[in-house]
Amino acid sequence: MLLPLIAFGVAALGLAILAIAGPAHRLGMSLSSAYAVMRWAAYLGVAAAAASIATGVVAYRTRLWGRLTVAGLALATAIATSAIGFIWQYRAANSPPIHDLTTDLENPPTFSAVLALRGDAPNRLDRSPQLADLQRQGYPDLAPVTTQARPDQTFDRVLAVAQAQGWDIVTADKASGHIEATDTTRWFGFVDDIAVRLTPWGTGTRIDVRSVSRTGTGDAGRNADRIRTFLREVQR
Repeated sequence: MLLPLIAFGVAALGLAILAIAGPAHRLGMSLSSAYAVMRWAAYLGVAAAAASIATGVVAYRTRLWGRLTVAGLALATAIATSAIGFIWQYRAANSPPIHDLTTDLENPPTFSAVLALRGDAPNRLDRSPQLADLQRQGYPDLAPVTTQARPDQTFDRVLAVAQAQGWDIVTADKASGHIEATDTTRWFGFVDDIAVRLTPWGTGTRIDVRSVSRTGTGDAGRNADRIRTFLREVQR
């Protein structure tokens, strides 16, 4: 029984190390160090998975079902640990190096109310032409959506969706069709700023969104995911 327990212990250790990466970053650990912690947790997961498979095969051949059960639990834990770690690392490494995404590249929604909350955030809010080019290449699907209702009729629905997403609403001005909010990621505590703009569009409304990370050159795709999810919910 000792080898399956060791495999399970290594897998559990990897999962525990993975779990502390985000809180450690919140407490002051650099992002590069937090990513390194995740990488080593993933390595432990791979090692535990290999050991679990080996001990599981032996347990199956010798019909030691208790050991096989422990080996199976170890394997499941190891796969979860390595998958989470490597997927996060892959997204961070392969997402376009963009921290500011918008559905309107020519005239993105602006921020005013959140400026006082940004403090000394490293990322600026001015957008360069190169940033627009990077977004066209990396996220060509991001675009505004339109509704058949007028802006004043659409505003309440848009605000309700923003609140349902868990955003902290900073300002919501129905007269101008402008919403500003912040969103804090659960694990790493990244704070992103969001602006939503409603403008008349024929007899309906055009909805534009901008999502900006306060820190980091890239965002592992989370700003694009946020915009997509928000607009999809608005259209439901």
